[in-house]
Amino acid sequence: MSRVGRLPIPIPPEVQVQVSGSTVTVSGPRGTLQRVVHPDIQVALQDGRVVVGRRSDDRFHRALHGLTRALLANMVHGVTRGYQVELEIQGVGYRAQKQGQRLALQLGFSHPVEMTPPPGVTLDAPAPNRIVVSGIDKELVGQTAASIRAIRQPDPYKGKGVRYAGERVRKKAGKAGKGAGAART
Repeated sequence: MSRVGRLPIPIPPEVQVQVSGSTVTVSGPRGTLQRVVHPDIQVALQDGRVVVGRRSDDRFHRALHGLTRALLANMVHGVTRGYQVELEIQGVGYRAQKQGQRLALQLGFSHPVEMTPPPGVTLDAPAPNRIVVSGIDKELVGQTAASIRAIRQPDPYKGKGVRYAGERVRKKAGKAGKGAGAART
């Protein structure tokens, strides 16, 4: 049996969970999330907890069992506490600035890159070299942060670019000195 899938998900008092067919709706103080689960996975409410079961011991159903339980636990966590991803910007002249709901990024291009957040995600720039992506949907917050990072990934030679907070970038050695070890003709 799946170690993750068999764990019940406790429901905090301020959260309401509704299961109708294969649709699960979770409402809490921060908002509402909805997900359609695979029809072979059973989701039930028992004693103030969400219990996830599977139809058979097939490999596919075992994989879905743990995945579904993790997704539903993330929904409960999201509507109670939310999710937040921090990004750092490194490089001379690289900066972020909030303009209304949008984020204007100066990342070494000839023009500023403007980023509009998807619904349910907020972008903030508490400092010119920091970006905070927050929301209730873990998947959407992570995808938005990855999209911002993909605009200018950290350079392996100088380390300039957008990176996750605390991410370590392995730097490569540059070219060897002129004529060092090279055969001359």
